[in-house]
Amino acid sequence: MFTGIVQEIGTLVSTLRSDGIIRLAISAPKTTPKLAPMDSVSVNGACLTVVDKQAGVFSVEMIPETQRRTSLARLKAGMRLNLEPSLTLSDRIGGHLVFGHVDGVGKVRSRRQAAGELVLEIAVDKPLRKFIVAKGPITVDGVSLTVGPKVEVASFRVHLIPETLRRTTLASRKVGDAVNIEIDYFAKLTREFLRTNHGA
Repeated sequence: MFTGIVQEIGTLVSTLRSDGIIRLAISAPKTTPKLAPMDSVSVNGACLTVVDKQAGVFSVEMIPETQRRTSLARLKAGMRLNLEPSLTLSDRIGGHLVFGHVDGVGKVRSRRQAAGELVLEIAVDKPLRKFIVAKGPITVDGVSLTVGPKVEVASFRVHLIPETLRRTTLASRKVGDAVNIEIDYFAKLTREFLRTNHGA
């Protein structure tokens, strides 16, 4: 479990493909010492398992399902990644509860610099859009954010403050870029309860 508060921006060192598995080696001097093999770590919002670590570099592997459901299979060496180790019982929850189970991939439709903020509009498919509500929590590439005050038919907006832009990779997101989306778990739980019990 995570909070969506990015702890470090890492750099992808290499990718290795073998028998359907993709292995990512990630340079992260601050995060790597906190990790051990079999620990969970959020990489651009996807919960992955550490399989190896060396000085300042840890490795994770992705099965085909993760490759299909996230944007991580498109990564190339040198790309920067939002990282967050999993929570411990003594950690503060500064964002919202995030599971690292990416629900789908959105696409940046527009970016607009406003007074003191960057506004990203992100297009999503209908199965995701029905869970998104104005002012509700959402996770974009592992970053805990609040949906803007207006939600469109097939997109939503997030308003990024300068501190978020400094501490995450979202400042570099361009129109057309793919981003990992995790919907608020409690919204999914509520809709499933209504569907099962009331046919909603």
